[in-house]
Amino acid sequence: MSNRDAGSSTDPVGPTSATAGLSTRNAVIADVVAVLVFALLARMAHNSDELPLSFTGWLDTTWPFLIGIALIWGLLAAGRIHPAPGSAWVIVGATWVVGMLFWALRHSEVPHWSFMIVAAVMLIVLLIGWRVIISRITARR
Repeated sequence: MSNRDAGSSTDPVGPTSATAGLSTRNAVIADVVAVLVFALLARMAHNSDELPLSFTGWLDTTWPFLIGIALIWGLLAAGRIHPAPGSAWVIVGATWVVGMLFWALRHSEVPHWSFMIVAAVMLIVLLIGWRVIISRITARR
């Protein structure tokens, strides 16, 4: 990843920054966990005989969005995108767009509009949410 440390002059902090004050490694881990939780909640909400809750089903839901996280963090690490205030929104957007594209390729159809909206809202809640929590915790110190 990047050799930038959280809190350095080139890495902004705050609830909409890429790292929210964490190290890059920990921010990436938090984003991956957020996507894993997103996919688990989705599988739990849609548990049925046709779409049973299982480990492989969870992975099938997760991988398109993990590719999005990997791609955007790869671009950040390579210096193609520079961390700036608001970078978290770029992370959310890239995760959503790439996830939807790979979902569409996997299923050979455009996702239903309701899925696109719910996925966007949940990714915002989870990917921005942990940043807000970390920013508030570190601001109190």
